[in-house]
This record gives sequence, structure tokens and C-alpha cells, in this order.
Amino acid sequence: MKRMIRGFGFAVSFLAISATAQQGTPPTLSKVVTEGLEDVGRKLVEMAQEFPEDKYNYRPSPEVRTFAEQLLHAATGNVYLAKVAHGEKAKWTELSRDKYPTKADIVTVLKQSSNDVSSALKTKGDELVKARPDVWIGVLEHAGEHYGQLVVYYRLNGIVPPESRPKPKS
Repeated sequence: MKRMIRGFGFAVSFLAISATAQQGTPPTLSKVVTEGLEDVGRKLVEMAQEFPEDKYNYRPSPEVRTFAEQLLHAATGNVYLAKVAHGEKAKWTELSRDKYPTKADIVTVLKQSSNDVSSALKTKGDELVKARPDVWIGVLEHAGEHYGQLVVYYRLNGIVPPESRPKPKS
């Protein structure tokens, strides 16, 4: 895990250097992390909104999470991070289908949790990220893993994921 986080940290640094060469001003690590979390949050919310509700209980095999449980797991991470960011004592408590039984419920909690993390980072970004860069980079990487898993759920159901579709020409 540490090797993966270091590798991801290298990739983030490379992207920051590339951006500097193109823009002239290097982004802060917290800006890179914030933009990364907002991007993966946007992708997850779009998938949550689009995936058919009658397939929310789909799981590729018995031992893995359903589509809905994947989204709730991502939202759980956001809820936990937002609490940590606001200085609250946080305990990881997985959000459950019992509390969020419908697609609309899941979309709502996923959107809200993504907005809460983004808001916290925009308010205290440098302070938060500099104090524990491993946590923030790890969460960004973890969210990306869940996005990738959901791409597979889409494909196994014969649906092209939103990010894989041709974009309209501007």
C-alpha cells in the first residue's frame, strides 16, 4: 500500500510539474488533491445517477459489493474524511442499504458527501493536506479504485460508462 501511495504521489508530482510547465504557476498539493477528488466524485455521481435502479443490487460475483454498496462505500469514505477535516472525532461506519434503500437516496448521500469533502478542502486545504498527505492521496487513489470497479459493473451489464463515451466536438 505504501509503495502504491508513493507511486501515486510521484504521479501527482509529475502532473503538478507538467501543469507548471504549461501554466507557469505550480498548483499546490492541496489544489491537485482537491481537483482529483472533485473529478472522481463527479464521475461517481454521474454513474450513480445514470445506472439503472433495477441493477443497483447487481454484483459480479457473490463475494463482492453490489453496485449500490460500492457507491455507499465511496460515500462512507467521504463522510469520514469530512469529519476528520472539520476536526470531529471520526469513526468509520459503513453506510448501509437499510438507511439508503433507493437510488435517489444513494445519489443524494454521495453528492452531499462529495460536496462536504470538497468544501473542507477548499476551506482548509493546505493545512489538511500538508498535515497528512498520505491520507489525502490514499483516499484519492482509493476513490479511483472504486470508480474503476464500477466501470466493470457497467461493462458487465452491457452499458458504456459515461467517461468512455465519445465526447461531443466543441
